[in-house]
Amino acid sequence: MKIVATIEARMGSSRLLRKTLMEIGGKSILQILIERVKNSKLINEIVVATTTNEKDNVIIDFCDKNGYKYFRGSEEDVLDRVLKTAKTFNADIIVELTGDNPLVDPEVIDRIIQFYLDNDYDYVCNFLPRTFPQGSEIQVFSVKVLEEVDKLGKDPVDRENVSWYIYQHPEKYKIGNVEAKQEIREPDLRLTVDYQEDFTLITKIIEHFKNYLVSLKDIVKFIRENPELKKINEHRFKR
Repeated sequence: MKIVATIEARMGSSRLLRKTLMEIGGKSILQILIERVKNSKLINEIVVATTTNEKDNVIIDFCDKNGYKYFRGSEEDVLDRVLKTAKTFNADIIVELTGDNPLVDPEVIDRIIQFYLDNDYDYVCNFLPRTFPQGSEIQVFSVKVLEEVDKLGKDPVDRENVSWYIYQHPEKYKIGNVEAKQEIREPDLRLTVDYQEDFTLITKIIEHFKNYLVSLKDIVKFIRENPELKKINEHRFKR
């Protein structure tokens, strides 16, 4: 059984242009994420799922330079892109991640994968309801399920948001959710990068620890001890 992490990444963000390759301490947001995910004990392969848009040639150059695997697909039909990525790399199980969440914790990834493997769910995530910081989103499901969704989900929102159809149809799919332990339970904390304020906060966190592999537990502890940091981007929080 092959478990593949697909990381959706592109340069064409309308809110924070070229954020994917913005650097903190000499490493881009995408590189920080990949290097963190590499510490997962259960993921067999990591693949950057980018687009055929010319703007994303720089992502390909970045992957080639660093020896990262990638797949290019549709910019608008993200479901199709992720499915083809997974099938190209012979995945059985997909761990869906996005390139604007650089601080996803590998221990949390493995906890969610293990929960999926130990139970009889079609889909497992960690935000239904949200108990983790925003930017910690992890979704696990089989290629078989996504192939079915590919045939059923025809609405544009189904195509743009890979797993949307699954968790919008709990009558059809058995859905599991993993909640955060108290030490990292901060659902009102933004650790994703959509805006400049988000990037500022992530930069402050990494520069404080001087370590881009810092655990989510230590990050949350740091924020709790320095509550003014949370205010940097809290107005951007999506309920």
